[in-house]
Amino acid sequence: MSLIKLTINNQAHTVDIDPDMPLLWVIRDVVGLTGTKFGCGVSQCGACTVHLNGSPIRSCSFPASAAVGQKITTIEGISKEGDHPVQKAWVAHQVPQCGYCQSGQIMSAVALLKQTPKPTDSDIDAAMQGNICRCGTYNRIRQAIHSAAADIATPAKSPKSTPKLGKR
Repeated sequence: MSLIKLTINNQAHTVDIDPDMPLLWVIRDVVGLTGTKFGCGVSQCGACTVHLNGSPIRSCSFPASAAVGQKITTIEGISKEGDHPVQKAWVAHQVPQCGYCQSGQIMSAVALLKQTPKPTDSDIDAAMQGNICRCGTYNRIRQAIHSAAADIATPAKSPKSTPKLGKR
């Protein structure tokens, strides 16, 4: 066992673990963030996807010790209110069916849109490869990603301020 310092969702955590423990189990069982899911255990399904310094990785086979000094972001770290454009698009396009793969799908989609703000269908297919959806909602996933990209590209309109009238 070793004391390891990890930064998860911008919060420091010191954990006493076997350095070879997969990051997934540290996130879920030690830190208690259960949004990241276990799927296959061999980096093939994408359910365990988290960001390491902004890039998606499969946490089920990534040793926690390799994440020391790096920024880890889980699904809980994407948005405290669940209102990230990708999350909102997921709901609007009714992507979730059983829901098990969704956190990994969303993490991959968020990383894609940071790297490629206006992705083509080919970009989406390449970025989402390895994120398996047992329910087969791939067309909805693609539509949601395009929708989120459009939402991100269109800045929110701020309300017009009304001038404050002073006392006369």
